[in-house]
Amino acid sequence: MSRHVHNLEPLFPLYGDMSLTGTPFLYTTIVLAVVALILPLVLWSRVRGPKPLRTAARLVMLLFAQGTAVTLIFVLVNNQNNLYDNWADLLGTGNHVQQAQDLGRDGTGGIAVKRLPKVKQTFTAAEGPGMHAAGGVRVTQLKGRVSGVNAEVYVWLPPQYNDPAYRNKKFPVVEVLPGYPGSAKAWFGSMKAHEQLLPLMKSGQVAPFILVAPRTNLLAGVDTGCANIPGQVNADTWLSIDVPKMVMDNFRAEPAPQGWAVAGYSAGAHCAVKLAVAHPDRYRAAVSLSGYNDPIGERNSLASQNPTVRNENNPYLLLKKAAVPPPIALYISGESGDGYQAGVALEAIAKAPTTVHVVFLPRSAGGHNMALWRPQVATVFRWLTLQMGQNHARGHDRSLTGTTGSLTGAAAGSTGTAAGNTGTTGAGTTGTSPQSPLTGGSTHAELASGTASRAGAAQRR
Repeated sequence: MSRHVHNLEPLFPLYGDMSLTGTPFLYTTIVLAVVALILPLVLWSRVRGPKPLRTAARLVMLLFAQGTAVTLIFVLVNNQNNLYDNWADLLGTGNHVQQAQDLGRDGTGGIAVKRLPKVKQTFTAAEGPGMHAAGGVRVTQLKGRVSGVNAEVYVWLPPQYNDPAYRNKKFPVVEVLPGYPGSAKAWFGSMKAHEQLLPLMKSGQVAPFILVAPRTNLLAGVDTGCANIPGQVNADTWLSIDVPKMVMDNFRAEPAPQGWAVAGYSAGAHCAVKLAVAHPDRYRAAVSLSGYNDPIGERNSLASQNPTVRNENNPYLLLKKAAVPPPIALYISGESGDGYQAGVALEAIAKAPTTVHVVFLPRSAGGHNMALWRPQVATVFRWLTLQMGQNHARGHDRSLTGTTGSLTGAAAGSTGTAAGNTGTTGAGTTGTSPQSPLTGGSTHAELASGTASRAGAAQRR
């Protein structure tokens, strides 16, 4: 469990240090499920007493069996997808915001960030599925000086980092963000990004990136939308100022913006593009896997509650209104109705030096889940290697418009506007896509550009 969460101990005296994602709790649920299955078989005909008592006893056995089965399924799904990191996240009692002052449009509150003293952090080995693989992931508890957020940050170092031949080299950084709900560990647990990238970095096919995974689930029961909302949360500042400063203060990391990128899936994909478009002085590139532009795409988004905040955190509107096109590169992949139209809408309004690389994924490739996103890791990091000037990596001439990971079929890598496939032809214009029941009547183009009503918002996790 996170060291920040300490108020739940009285609620779970029987668990001790049994974390939600830990092996002991998984084994406990398995044992209880087996016991619950055996009990009715052994005791059903042996129950004695009046009929109401026998009925009640048998009903309790059935409810116990159902309850343990549901619990086991939840634990397996949670461990597979890294949805909830600890008990506080699951029960909605966690709060990692110490203060949320109005920090202004740039998110600094007038603070000269470069003049702040260095942040020296202590890192320990991270625990959980995948945390010890590929050299291990380390974690620290960071108190954001500017954002007022107090939360954990996970860091994985590339194989070259401790190589004496690279002792004077600074390394590019990619912040990796999960969906909502989602654990900061997800890119190392369910996505297995470090395990996939380790051999590619050793062989020179992918540049040696430092991977940084900060907590994004900062408030109970809501998605912050990576937004700054005075009085509630300064998630944007946490991700784009406090975390990068800490990393550059503690590791040989390249400076922003040229050395920094951000990547995410689902709600994290929205955040990645929004952060890059809003802060080209902090990020050079962004990767979006099944994301959306309008914050209303996540039904629990805090950023969608207020029209002004909603518009200020819509990367489509930010890019469209930008006085000067930002020097950023965007990689956006998704299925029709789940990320693809959002990418096409951005591509339609992008002007040099902004570049948008859109990848269409067919429905046969999967759904809104890890099975679709995990195989794309190698491809997007090859793309990042090119976009961030790390062209010394071997294999950089491989095509990025072919298959994505293990996905097959020519459609998996097709790019561009492809009007016949997308149903959208430009910046928010309505095409010929049929209206999906999930959109409540809004077209994909409206959802992509930010003109959809709340009733018509697509419901994404």
